[in-house]
Amino acid sequence: MRAVVDWWMRTCRHPDYAEWQRQFMAKRLLLGLWVAVFVYLTFIILRITQGDTTAGSSDRLWVTMAAIAEVAIISAIVVLNTPLGHRYPGRIFILVSWAITLLEQGLATLEHRASTAEYLWTLAFLVQATLIPVRWPLHLISQLGVLAYYYGVNTFLGLTPENHALWDLRHTMYIVWFCSICNVSVALYETLKYAELGAQRALYQEQQALRREKDRSEQLLLNILPETIAKQLMAQQEKVRRASLDDSLDYPRELIADHFADATILFADIVGFTQLSSRIPAADVVAILNTIFSEFDALAEEYQLEKIKTIGDAYMVVGGLPIEHPAQDHVAAIADMALDMQKAMTTFSEYYNRPLRIRIGINTGPVVAGVIGRKKFIYDLWGDAVNLASRMESQGQPDCIQVTQSVYERLRDCYILKPRGIVAIKGKGDLSTYWLLGRK
Repeated sequence: MRAVVDWWMRTCRHPDYAEWQRQFMAKRLLLGLWVAVFVYLTFIILRITQGDTTAGSSDRLWVTMAAIAEVAIISAIVVLNTPLGHRYPGRIFILVSWAITLLEQGLATLEHRASTAEYLWTLAFLVQATLIPVRWPLHLISQLGVLAYYYGVNTFLGLTPENHALWDLRHTMYIVWFCSICNVSVALYETLKYAELGAQRALYQEQQALRREKDRSEQLLLNILPETIAKQLMAQQEKVRRASLDDSLDYPRELIADHFADATILFADIVGFTQLSSRIPAADVVAILNTIFSEFDALAEEYQLEKIKTIGDAYMVVGGLPIEHPAQDHVAAIADMALDMQKAMTTFSEYYNRPLRIRIGINTGPVVAGVIGRKKFIYDLWGDAVNLASRMESQGQPDCIQVTQSVYERLRDCYILKPRGIVAIKGKGDLSTYWLLGRK
């Protein structure tokens, strides 16, 4: 018994279950009260039309008490629809239950006899257990109140039923076992419902955990791929996932590749950083690079450009790709970012008290872009325009921004550019290049 009580106390104290229990009981109790209203109404009409309602008759007395019970039930309905009723549905349940089940006993007491309508109590107990199968202690209290009146009041007044002794063993055992079965059924329902709510809660928590993991995975993908490309890849992964659930579907991962007729590529390299890294602690190397590249990332986001990758102390960014909000003039955006990168390096050099210098190369032209890899995805660019931009950086000079003829043609109206002259570019021959100095 102690274990049962402990289980019930733990169950009722659980906030989720207790709230569900209160709401469920209020709804079911309201339904039961309306059923009781119509049941009493039909029997009142039956007694009035077919019974003896003369003064002093039992039918008239019953109709009077039934009318009182009807008023009590309607009052309970009104109270149950208030915030107070929603807060304490259990107390309303007890009071209404006693108002109904004690009606026959009170009537019998007024007639100086013990009630013989035990079937009405058991029917009421059964209806309670069926409509409101929660909080079995309330059902037990309801039953004990009826039994206390039946055995206690009738014994005290010396009243006995007409067809058997008051303490008849078979009659008593019938009532006890009937009440016990009702209470056990309510307790079993609560056990199952509590387990169901626990399973639903666990499932919800698992779903939330999966959703968080999915969000983290998507965010990680967005950190290494352009947003439009990441969305394409996630859509493909969703198709593959559905295919794994349905053998009739087969969605191998498609290659993501696009050709862009006009893109601007920037390569940047921190001059002498390899030699510097051999003379300072590894943690300082990582800290300096992280600070510098984080600033470059912020500039790329500010100018609505797409960072492609970093290799060692080299940084690559591109404009003109279909990102979520691309820059209107990607050549100018790349130029502005390059100038700001130079300013940032001057600031970092003073902050770290080290000779940090940067070499930048820019070119514009057609490129091919795509995703390679199966587990570790990489979004990269290919084409002569990319190679030439890389040559602009590698064959440039520290603290300078070297650009090609195509970039010069796009920037000369709004930017200050100085001819460098003819430069022998590896793999390209002699080309005219320019230094980007600033805005006009």
